[in-house]
Amino acid sequence: MMRLPQLYTRFSLFHFSLPLSSLPSLTHHLPRSLSRTPRITSTNFTPVMPTSRFRNLAPLTSSSYSSAAVEDASGGASNGVVSSSNFTDYEEDEASLGAGYRVPPPEIKNIVDAPPVPALSFSPYRDKIIFLKRRALPPLVELAKPEEKLAGMRIDGNCNSRSRMSFYTGIGIHQILPDGKLGPEIAVTGFPDGAKINFVSWSPDGQHLSFSIRVNEEDNNSSKFRVWIADVETGEARPLFQSPNVYLNAVFDNYVWVNNSTLLVCTIPLSRGAPPKKPLVPSGPKIQSNEQKNIIQVRTFQDLLKDEYDEVLFDYYATSQLVLVSLDGATKDIGPPAVYTSLDPSPDHKYLLISSIHRPYSFTVPCGRFPKKVELWSADGKLIRELCDLPLAENIPIAFNSVRKGMRSINWRADKPSTLYWVETQDGGDAKVEISPRDIIYTQPAEPLEGEQPVIFHKLDLRYGGISWCDDSLALVYESWYKTRQIRTWVVPPASEEVTPRILFDRSSEDVYSDPGSPMLRRTKVGTYVIANIKKENDEGRYIILNGAGATPEGNVPFLDLFDINTGKKERIWESEKEKYYETVVALMSDQEEGDLNLDQLKILISKESKTENTQYYLVSWPEKKIVQITDFPHPYPQLASLQKEMIRYQRKDGVQLTATLYLPPGYNPSRDGPLPCLVWSYPGEFKSKDAAGQVRGSPNEFSGIGPTSALLWLARKFAILSGPTIPIIGEGDEEANDSYIEQLVASAEAAVEEVIRRGVAHPKKIAVGGHSYGAFMTANLLAHAPHLFCCGIARSGAYNRTLTPFGFQNEDRTLWEATNTYVEMSPFMSANKIKKPILLVHGEEDNNSGTLTMQSDRFFNALKGHGALCRLVILPHESHGYSARESIMHVLWETDRWLHKYCVSNTSDVDEDHDTGSVKENDGKGTTDAESKVVATGGGGSKEVSDLEYDGFHSLPRSSL
Repeated sequence: MMRLPQLYTRFSLFHFSLPLSSLPSLTHHLPRSLSRTPRITSTNFTPVMPTSRFRNLAPLTSSSYSSAAVEDASGGASNGVVSSSNFTDYEEDEASLGAGYRVPPPEIKNIVDAPPVPALSFSPYRDKIIFLKRRALPPLVELAKPEEKLAGMRIDGNCNSRSRMSFYTGIGIHQILPDGKLGPEIAVTGFPDGAKINFVSWSPDGQHLSFSIRVNEEDNNSSKFRVWIADVETGEARPLFQSPNVYLNAVFDNYVWVNNSTLLVCTIPLSRGAPPKKPLVPSGPKIQSNEQKNIIQVRTFQDLLKDEYDEVLFDYYATSQLVLVSLDGATKDIGPPAVYTSLDPSPDHKYLLISSIHRPYSFTVPCGRFPKKVELWSADGKLIRELCDLPLAENIPIAFNSVRKGMRSINWRADKPSTLYWVETQDGGDAKVEISPRDIIYTQPAEPLEGEQPVIFHKLDLRYGGISWCDDSLALVYESWYKTRQIRTWVVPPASEEVTPRILFDRSSEDVYSDPGSPMLRRTKVGTYVIANIKKENDEGRYIILNGAGATPEGNVPFLDLFDINTGKKERIWESEKEKYYETVVALMSDQEEGDLNLDQLKILISKESKTENTQYYLVSWPEKKIVQITDFPHPYPQLASLQKEMIRYQRKDGVQLTATLYLPPGYNPSRDGPLPCLVWSYPGEFKSKDAAGQVRGSPNEFSGIGPTSALLWLARKFAILSGPTIPIIGEGDEEANDSYIEQLVASAEAAVEEVIRRGVAHPKKIAVGGHSYGAFMTANLLAHAPHLFCCGIARSGAYNRTLTPFGFQNEDRTLWEATNTYVEMSPFMSANKIKKPILLVHGEEDNNSGTLTMQSDRFFNALKGHGALCRLVILPHESHGYSARESIMHVLWETDRWLHKYCVSNTSDVDEDHDTGSVKENDGKGTTDAESKVVATGGGGSKEVSDLEYDGFHSLPRSSL
């Protein structure tokens, strides 16, 4: 677990999932593995219209739609109703449906291909900022490279790192001038053209940047990571190691600054030879045994070790030699080669906290549960003492809040030079055991005196959730319990045993309206982060600053409160503008000096955005609260800059208040243009109370970020989008939420669909539903149990048969044998015979998410096909739970656009008003299916946590709505 200082200096102010750089056109010859297109399975359909004579891979867009889109974007009065003529002509003959990867219409493609904005990182002393430049989507050829699936991880053997790593393409350094503006860019130079940059980190004094470089991945050596150093003043970069044969091992932790001039680096051992070859003849059968009758319940983990060869291969790639290296190139090997998983220097730079894993390994659980050793070393690599050696943890109960036995969360106190703290469970790690206390926090100096025992710092009746350190008189300790959603914050004075700890906040984690916020942290001289003490002129109170999201019934209004820790009194010192903009506090920028921070000299970094203006960053300085803009990123998709966004509220039939975000295309007017085709995209959530489920989350003024597979892309195709309608599955008190999952799911969907029809923005017969992962699970269930609500569905990377995840899934921690009926009734696989509406299933062929094996979509598709359902299965080669490659993403968008055109925009099915049965009179199954990626026609695709809504009938609607 990374400690807070590293979060700021190693990953900047934000944790980005870095997209890969813009990719060249794949005109060169691809490897044979890439010649496979998406596997597409589809039932046979009768074409609705004559087959198109166009057989190109790239679809053609009608000129009438293109001109309409331009007019709408400029506010022109064009008809908002989408007709089939506005869409690509998707009616191709069956032979062309699986002919390769396709590309969606330009309206969608151009948004997805827009260049990404850079990531930002501020220096430790807040006097400089770096822009980390990124590329767009990666080509499929990068995903097609071989990877080793070992111990719950996927490893790129050529790079000796986790596979499919994104990277930066360049680094630009800017000085923050006294007026808050940025100086000219200093580009980091010296590395080879085409270099891929990772693991960017500031030195503690902010004078240097460290990062890794890999270059030509066709060459096994140059594709490995090398550590580089750049001078921040000049931007000149050079390799850290003088020897060209020293490479970074990036499978686990990679390197860390020990002090201003020395790094501790995980390297590939120089003595390591070629990868071990798998023996043609195994040494024996694969055997697993439980003759001790241990109770071992685990979820459906993937990519586990399978045999002795996998164990040897895991050791080969994961074993590192630790090397201390100074900026002048001097090196020293420390410790023996081992599978080191984390490196953590003490705040005073005198010690190293070193974690490693070792045999015996397991074929049942991933490497995070392997035997784990934590040792204390001196800064020069000498072993001082072993803190713990935890055994293999195969038997952690599946109940939420269950943990590993023994010492855990071992860390350095941020407010002390070299004091350790950790937690030990008192319930054997089993959340079902009732005991008090449940967790105990201990502290101890790095080198205790002879006979000196660990000191009990605090006892907890809930499960430990972390500590924010300040000084000897203040620390905030957090504990929580999932089943009840209770969360507590304790005030604990570390050096005052006579002062009794007290509860500061005791609330429900679901009650976002009552969230008081989190303490703002400041950087110390040694580079750790502690709670910022605030001085207020002529006031002796003990103040900290609470940074809160500010959830309200009208949406989030972030704030800063000056909080007296002794009296509990609050004073609001900053609040987001709420009429047009959404502002959030990103970081404290006035923490360079030692001691308490003066309120009148406070400086913070905020982000600012609106519905139509993308995020920019500003400095705000007290006492005048002067605002200076420091970034000016261009709008990523100006063609949708004037989209319409509204947070809407409505009610479920059982009285639960629901919310959603309704998006409408630029220039659309419901009274003038009439109802639109509508795409509902969601993901169910579990709650313990109706009140919490009905609370508003998010802000109506947030910028509408559109990711590569976002449902909002279809705003460019003149759809109404109902994004994130709350689908609360509520289990109050001792009730289990999932026991009424179907009923609550359908009721939530009915309410959402009724609302968009009531508003006149959605055509009742042209409402599609979709989701990813658990949202795909939702989508399939809605088509099975509320077919009257939706004309078709899109389910991506989902799980459909819960008997294949027998030891829990999502928020369900009962086993299949404890809740058999729930598992069966929740599974849309068991209701495949009820699905009569068209469903598009998409799944990555290499899905590594627990529970959503690709097999889930394969089997669901076969069940649907076995009952004559109109369905299509698209399996994307080389893709995992989410989709990364440009070819894959573009094809998924093409498949989705085609599906929505055929079965939503062009839907002519007759809706039967038999509301009790929810039956629907289908048309004759007209429609063909196209695919040009790995697609299986008639097949089911995997879904990953995205759900849809349903509508219970139209009898209550005025005829004009129909």
